[in-house]
Amino acid sequence: MPGRGAVVGGKYPRMLAAAAILLALLPVSTFAQAPVANAPASSRTDHFKISVNVGLVVLPVTVTNRRGDFVSGLRAQNFQVYEAGRPQPITLFEPEDVPVTVGLVVDNSGSMGPKRPGVVAASLAFVASSNPGDQMFVVNFNQRVLLGLPSSMPFTSDAGLLRGALAKNPPSGNTALYDGIAAGLEHLKAGTGERRALIVVSDGGDNASHLRLQNLLKTAESSNAIIYTIGILDQTYSDENPGVLKQLAKATGGQAYFPQSASEVSNVAEQIAREIRRQYTIGYVPSSLSSSGNYRAIRVKVSAAGDGKLYVRTRAGYLISPEAPSAAGPAR
Repeated sequence: MPGRGAVVGGKYPRMLAAAAILLALLPVSTFAQAPVANAPASSRTDHFKISVNVGLVVLPVTVTNRRGDFVSGLRAQNFQVYEAGRPQPITLFEPEDVPVTVGLVVDNSGSMGPKRPGVVAASLAFVASSNPGDQMFVVNFNQRVLLGLPSSMPFTSDAGLLRGALAKNPPSGNTALYDGIAAGLEHLKAGTGERRALIVVSDGGDNASHLRLQNLLKTAESSNAIIYTIGILDQTYSDENPGVLKQLAKATGGQAYFPQSASEVSNVAEQIAREIRRQYTIGYVPSSLSSSGNYRAIRVKVSAAGDGKLYVRTRAGYLISPEAPSAAGPAR
């Protein structure tokens, strides 16, 4: 059900027709790339965390009704935010469909060669549905991390340029997944979109990164960015690691998807698009930022006359912690 945050599991057959199916779908799918803070939790009971090094805590919030449909048209007065049980005044409120900064982090290693049509198709789904005001970029990685756009162009909304960035290098070499994601998180900082996100397309394997997974997770939790992962899997490969893709998505309040066929790739694109387009962005300055107690529990409540019982999905808290180490910057 869209917006419920379910993780779809299973193997991924080689998909030579994936691109054609997705490109036929994309004109129908209106995707506003990604959020600036962090995205909704995958269920009302999940406990996602963000790290805060400045005063403003920013939360992406998704609201659904009993049927699982997204609820639109809410205002700041419909929300109440509590930190450690104390009400917090909302100082930032952005409705749905605001400009976004999003990075496509694409596995370009040798193991992805037979899966390349699915990788490109999934990435082009976001490119084709972007808005003129969105900022997008591409990170290609194998054992090296490369930004796909020219050095003079940190972001673009030009679909042709982004397609070229995605198709720039043939798959080869080993896999530095963690370094690629860290580079994407760093590049997001230069964006000006109201929301920020990474879309990671990979099989989850890593055999070449300088950065360790635990350090990457700390960096991600400190980033105010949401990570969506799309696992392109094939049973014939032993180095795949879908668990890592799930862990990265969960750490940022995002979602992990494992489509089993070419047609499911299009469904994933639609689901992520709806999730991001329908989010609200809520921010507040905590009434206390004392050093005692690094974890701050957050609860967001929503009510609207005539809408019945509503459900909120967002992160359950944040960490006050020093910034985690990051990998070296990408090559050009």
